[in-house]
Amino acid sequence: MTSRRNDLQEDTNFRVMQLLQENPDLTQRELAKKLGVSVGGLNYCLKALMEKGLVKMQNFTHSKNKFGYVYVLTPRGIAEKAKLTSNFLKRKMEEYESLKAEIEALTIEVNKPK
Repeated sequence: MTSRRNDLQEDTNFRVMQLLQENPDLTQRELAKKLGVSVGGLNYCLKALMEKGLVKMQNFTHSKNKFGYVYVLTPRGIAEKAKLTSNFLKRKMEEYESLKAEIEALTIEVNKPK
């Protein structure tokens, strides 16, 4: 069983990789805003993903980013994102089932004759 902290880190990595795959020339500021995290927190996450070889920075002259670079997933990063997607979906389905059971129990409680 993984810890809540590990799940949150994995979710953040998944969301960063998902956004980068969809739009690699987002700036760190834009990524941070979309994710609801600080630029410093995002920078830390990106550096960790780059150190693991999952994301790399490439020069790209047509990038809207004023520094002329894009973040791209490496082949290893694409494989890791697939694994993270599966884990994310599994956790969200478990959360959904738990919430559904809680809602059913509360509905029964509220509708009990008094």
